[in-house]
Amino acid sequence: QVQLVESGGGLVQAGGSLRLTCVASGTQFTINRMGWYRQVPGKQRELVATITTTGSTNYADSVKGRFTISRDNMENTVWLQMNSLKPEDTASYYCNGWAVWATEDYWGQGTQVTVSS
Repeated sequence: QVQLVESGGGLVQAGGSLRLTCVASGTQFTINRMGWYRQVPGKQRELVATITTTGSTNYADSVKGRFTISRDNMENTVWLQMNSLKPEDTASYYCNGWAVWATEDYWGQGTQVTVSS
C-alpha cells in the first residue's frame, strides 16, 4: 500500500523560507504526478503545485515566483521550497500522488505551516 509522509512544516516569520519534503513508500513504480495542496479550516483544499515525471510543473497563481516544486523520480520524493512566505500561506500542507495504476489519489497526513506577521 502506498503511503506518503510529509515533513518540514513549522513556524516562520513573514518573508522567511521553509522546505517541505514528501516521501512515497510501498511501491516500486514511479508515481506519475506528485504535488502539494493546502487547506485552512473552513475552506476547501486548494492546489499549490504539482510536478510530473517529465518535470512539467503547475503552480497556483498565488505562489508563482515564490514556491518551487521539484522531485526525485527514482526515490518517489517531492520537495516544495517556499520562499518569501506570507501570513496567508498559513495552512496544513498535504502531499498528493497520482499513478496510472491507482483507482484514487494518494494523500499524506499533512504538515502545518504557520507564517507570523
